[in-house]
Amino acid sequence: MATFLSKLGRLAFRRKGVTLLLWLLVFVGTGVAASSAPAPPADTFSMPGTESQEAFDLLTEKFPDASVDGATARVVVRAPEGTKVTTPATRTEVERLVTELGVSSPQVAGVADPYESPAVSISEDGTTAYTVVTYKVPAAEVDDEAHDALDAATEQAREAGLTVEAGGDAVKIEQAMGGTGEQIGILVSAFVLVLTFGSMIAAGMPLITALIGVGIGISGITALGSTFGLSGTTSTLAMMIGLAVGIDYALFIVSRFRAERAEGRTPEEAAGRAVGTAGSAVVFAGLTVIVALAGLAVVNIPMLTKMGLAAAGTVAVAVLVAITLVPALLGLAPVKVMARRGRLRYAVKPLSDRQRRRAARHEAKPARRTRPNLGTRWARYVLRHPVVVLLVGVIGLGTVAVPAASLELGLPGEGQMSTQTTQRKAYDLLSESFGPGFNGPLTITVQTVSADGTGATSAGTPADARRTGDEIGKALARTPGVASVSPATANKAGDTAILTVVPTTGPTEKKTEELVHALRDTADDLERSTASRILVTGQTAMFIDFSQTLDDALLPYLALVVGLAFLLLMVVFRSVLVPLKAALGFLLSVAAALGAVVAVFQWGWLADVFGIDAPGPIMSTMPIFMIGVVFGLAMDYEVFLVSRMRESYAHGARPGEAVVDGFRYGGRVVGAAAVIMMSVFSGFIVEDNDFVKMIGFALAIAVLFDAFVVRMAIVPALFALLGRSAWWLPKWLDRILPRVDVEGEKLAGTQPAARSPRENTLVG
Repeated sequence: MATFLSKLGRLAFRRKGVTLLLWLLVFVGTGVAASSAPAPPADTFSMPGTESQEAFDLLTEKFPDASVDGATARVVVRAPEGTKVTTPATRTEVERLVTELGVSSPQVAGVADPYESPAVSISEDGTTAYTVVTYKVPAAEVDDEAHDALDAATEQAREAGLTVEAGGDAVKIEQAMGGTGEQIGILVSAFVLVLTFGSMIAAGMPLITALIGVGIGISGITALGSTFGLSGTTSTLAMMIGLAVGIDYALFIVSRFRAERAEGRTPEEAAGRAVGTAGSAVVFAGLTVIVALAGLAVVNIPMLTKMGLAAAGTVAVAVLVAITLVPALLGLAPVKVMARRGRLRYAVKPLSDRQRRRAARHEAKPARRTRPNLGTRWARYVLRHPVVVLLVGVIGLGTVAVPAASLELGLPGEGQMSTQTTQRKAYDLLSESFGPGFNGPLTITVQTVSADGTGATSAGTPADARRTGDEIGKALARTPGVASVSPATANKAGDTAILTVVPTTGPTEKKTEELVHALRDTADDLERSTASRILVTGQTAMFIDFSQTLDDALLPYLALVVGLAFLLLMVVFRSVLVPLKAALGFLLSVAAALGAVVAVFQWGWLADVFGIDAPGPIMSTMPIFMIGVVFGLAMDYEVFLVSRMRESYAHGARPGEAVVDGFRYGGRVVGAAAVIMMSVFSGFIVEDNDFVKMIGFALAIAVLFDAFVVRMAIVPALFALLGRSAWWLPKWLDRILPRVDVEGEKLAGTQPAARSPRENTLVG
């Protein structure tokens, strides 16, 4: 592996013009393909194998006239204080609003008149009413004209003295994400890179190559969107993880190139060894990330599978960019990539008179005593106190992880939006006037089946279907936690009826989840006595099923990614204990990060500091996504830090010396990479949306724990305690495992080339 990649790095360095041209053609080609591709499909959400999805499919089949895919807006109206919506003057304004909503946009299919069904649409105290606006198109296709028309109609009603708010998927979501946080993160990243390298050129390379890789990946996803059903949101994870690993991979290769140049090697030799050693680590780190992302397929949710595979493809592009484009760019500036101070020492052409005088003055200065860097001093401290460092790290992370035992999963809803949004205001108005469960109704489908035990549909008349539905509704109404059950509505074929159950509790409350399970248990008993098939669905039920699906998939997903990564790391490091501690350390950092997320976003600790309006359940996708992203970054840090230790050990260093060497050459770079990722992810914390805050906080705190506590403290402490045992591998396993030479052992014979500063000049 190291030999092949070294040759590849040398080739890209020598043929820099051809390499750059090829990547430019790929970048432009994917961009053109993306711009000419059909529009990506709208987001589709499905959960094969769940009861709520089965019921939703049944509704689509049995009620074809119902616009199950059309967007809706629920407009809530509250009368002025001291009046009711039934007051003649107020009723006139409400009816005017209903009329305006109906003619405001050609995309509107219809508007319900609250006065036609006052028992349902008007609160008991008469102060609040609501109307539902149904659209002909899905939410993703509601255009700006329709959004503006809805806003104009509600604003006109407000001017007439009514309190009017709107919720539903047809209402435009005000994105407060102006990119300020992300821009701050990029600026911090650039600042850290400049401090790390002491060169603007070296600092710019990781950013530029990462953006090129992400651009190619996102353009490829867009170009293939209509073919593979990749929606616009599929690229979200790809962009985030692609940018993260792209910066990391280029950072490590540029850093290794500079280290090889400092040891006296020519630019081409340095490029070859950088790609052969650090590039080998990049390849295997990339493979672990790809495993983690592709492993999302085990969740069996098509949307997550597509997101994972698209992100895995973007990571593969980032790896190729790092091992080919980065050495080509180094070929353009082999000297300017070095630190500005003392740059003349790396010149490769005859010096001018002025440059010779500058070099002479530099050589005439007394040599400064070489001092150990921060990484070296820290490694030596850990080697002297391994037990203390290990206990502090493990106990500290374990304490932070305690709240994770109380983790409650849910999906974002209007009840968790900012209190300044119209959706949240509409949600609160409905909860106050109609009860908390009104915002999370459950839909019950009742399909009559034959009594012969075959399960075939038994057609009848709509009256028969309604009668069966009402009978089942009366039985379900006796379930604790049910506030009301609507009359049944039958389809034209007379074989299916639907009814609505309103819980007494809100859609994200634990008691509502318990009610869904209780209704399904009751339905199982009723199916035998009524010769029908009863299914529970609705948005709330789908959210509950989604959370349960993710919860059930969490352990298999962890086992898959950790198990495959264990095998990869065993091949890389020729050790059993090194990949074992890497996996256990990752689990510890993830548990601590989840504990911090629960404490802040579920329990409400420091809620005012982070601007969290409504602490509540943790987003269901958070643990899965966090595991995928953090696992990739954690293995990056593990591979890059420990591979340098392995390289030193393979070349004859004692175990303690190998740890010090790993931190001497890799500690600063790994620390810089972690700070960069933390700054990028922390940018999301300043956004208004609580769930965006959650994503940013979770990823930033997880990187902090994993990079600085696990990789920088616990890992070297374990190495100090294990000694040579850390690199133990059974002989029979050593014979079976393929040899990939990640540490560049076969490159060890390359000696530094002799050179004289006085015979060189500054180029690049």
